Amino acid sequence: MERIDAHCHFWRPARGDYGWLEEGGPALDPLRRDFLPADLAALNGGRRVVVVQAAPSEAETLFLLELAKDAPQIAGVVGWVDLTDPLAEDRLARMAADKRLKGIRPMLQDIADPDWILTAPETCVIAAMVRLGLRFDALVKEPQLAAITRFAAAYPDLPLVIDHAAKPAVAEGLSAHWKHHMKALAADTRIVCKLSGLLTEIRPSCPQDVEAAAALLQPVMDHLLEWFGPERLMWGSDWPVLTLAGSHGFWEEVTERLTGGLSADDRVALLGGTAIRFYGLEEAGA
Repeated sequence: MERIDAHCHFWRPARGDYGWLEEGGPALDPLRRDFLPADLAALNGGRRVVVVQAAPSEAETLFLLELAKDAPQIAGVVGWVDLTDPLAEDRLARMAADKRLKGIRPMLQDIADPDWILTAPETCVIAAMVRLGLRFDALVKEPQLAAITRFAAAYPDLPLVIDHAAKPAVAEGLSAHWKHHMKALAADTRIVCKLSGLLTEIRPSCPQDVEAAAALLQPVMDHLLEWFGPERLMWGSDWPVLTLAGSHGFWEEVTERLTGGLSADDRVALLGGTAIRFYGLEEAGA
């Protein structure tokens, strides 16, 4: 079984376009340094990864694609393009000439208008994504769930993945709003979901005991398995953001607890197969 990390980040803060990192206060100090492919390879043994944008700039997407040229563990890149600019269609096509570009992710959780995705993007740019075979990573929280549900329905040919299971309020208890919209999204069998980013939703009180952390996340896992099934769930580390809540190894151990009751085939899907299929990654050694 090949295990794929379907969601991680690499960055170099000196590039200057990580606004959330620059303005996030002292809590983000541990993240204010370079995090590059060799750093993650030292933790995961060089496992293949999908690296996801962390800055709302096309320059960062080009930076990630450049990193991928010398980092064979980067199996795919999810980048960013200005969806509101009709001229972005041509720039997107040029970036997509690099087959390692697998998708686009607007940073919807940081946009004040929860309905932005329904009104702001140029339809020609979304159509270009479909034409170019790109996927849409939905970085959303509960306020954006209603809009992303309507957006998904409006573009039935656009492959879509919900990042971090839409960041449910784990510690406070799963809301009826989250349950309603995630179940509705899962009813569309084209849509998949990432099992990632969940430990950081328990901050600042994330337990450093594997069993305790897994117990907190088990209700989320149970719902996601019921709604999406393992064949539409994919594991990701969300490294290095993950390190605000726990180590890479700790999340690996929690994952083992959460998936320990699955069949071998279901584990293959959740831990790698879904990502390979959804992002169109070549099988290792192919």
